[in-house]
Amino acid sequence: MVLTAVEIAASVRAGNLDPVQVAKEALDRIAAADGVVGAFRRVRAAEALAEAAEIAARPDLASLPLAGVPVAVKDVTEIAGEFASHGSAAGPSSPFGEDGVIAARLRAAGAVLVGLTRVPELCVWPMSDTPDGIARNPWEPTYAAGGSSGGSAAAVAAGLVPLAHGSDGLGSIRLPAAMCGLVGLKPGADLLSEGGWFGMSVHGPLATTVADAALLLSVLASEPSLASVPTPSSVRIATSTTVPLLHTPVPRELVAAVSEAADLLAAAGHTVSPGAPRYPATMILGMTARWVAGPALQATGFDFSSLQRRTRAHVRAGRLIQRLGLIRERTRQRWLERAEEFFDGHDVLMTPTLSHWPVKAGRWHERRWLSNVVPSTRLAGFTGQWNLAGYPAITVPTGRAAATGLPTAVQLVGRPGSESLLLGLAAQLESANPWPRTARN
Repeated sequence: MVLTAVEIAASVRAGNLDPVQVAKEALDRIAAADGVVGAFRRVRAAEALAEAAEIAARPDLASLPLAGVPVAVKDVTEIAGEFASHGSAAGPSSPFGEDGVIAARLRAAGAVLVGLTRVPELCVWPMSDTPDGIARNPWEPTYAAGGSSGGSAAAVAAGLVPLAHGSDGLGSIRLPAAMCGLVGLKPGADLLSEGGWFGMSVHGPLATTVADAALLLSVLASEPSLASVPTPSSVRIATSTTVPLLHTPVPRELVAAVSEAADLLAAAGHTVSPGAPRYPATMILGMTARWVAGPALQATGFDFSSLQRRTRAHVRAGRLIQRLGLIRERTRQRWLERAEEFFDGHDVLMTPTLSHWPVKAGRWHERRWLSNVVPSTRLAGFTGQWNLAGYPAITVPTGRAAATGLPTAVQLVGRPGSESLLLGLAAQLESANPWPRTARN
């Protein structure tokens, strides 16, 4: 069993663990398992060992929040000496001259950056496969690990690393976290905006425990107080298992997860009752337009002819949406008014994270655009609207499906600034219903 990030950091700070040995053990696990899991696009073996040795010699070692913790970073991250492929062979491949904000904050906190995790091209899809590999679900490798932070989720769920960085533009942290049985937090746009997809994309953590997720969030956001997980006082929680606007059927076990979590939170003293926002019909158009046009804008610096077939179709559609002026702020504002109305009477909304079971692992990048769109939209019925609103949301494991062994999960959504509340509620669920931390258990 791999130690938690909290345990590793505490032991390194106390002088009981050597960061170099911790890094070696993580690299050994990656070498042994990643041929099946497919979590990494690039493993930084030599660089990670050198970084670990530097951390061991740091005079401030005893104060580092992530002292010696191996962390995987999504392949969208600016790391000195590396390039971020964004899952594509069509983009620039020149290494960055210096760390971006995410890598700089991780290094400053004492983390060891062991590798860049696999993503779908331009991070568009909830399945993370590229021509050189497929990110598979460690619980059942015939299924995809999700996306676009699928490689990050696979790395943590397989026990290769205790923590991973991800980004979430339409569910890209929460969906793979739910599929792989992890805690995945999408912070509010006011806390960790990544700036992509017209403001919908944010950075966030994937972890096996709530405490680890809180620790990584505190480092990514440069807000140390976020590492402390509170015990919430009684709050008003609404539950809904109906896919907003579309009302498509949700698998029975995913619905049951909400009922089970509701009972646990009610037992913890919270007021739980059915309820949902009045979703405006334009909400779907607003988030879909940004999902299509965002990657098209990002692809400006890419060789269009070298993009995958599905991506070329996506980019063409996105450019058309931009020309037609369909990215409209009033669409977002109308949804925000409805969301604010709902949260005037409730503190938290709980839903399933997934609106359908994960797809099978495969070479989805070789299929047509529509063949990717249909299963993608089936999966993400409960997540994307909160990117459009910019509200924080967390996914929490609840159990395992009887037939497949795949994890089940719930999503908790709160108003802006409620990340600590969501972590506190997640910790209560974790305490009342502990989950197996990794598929290596």
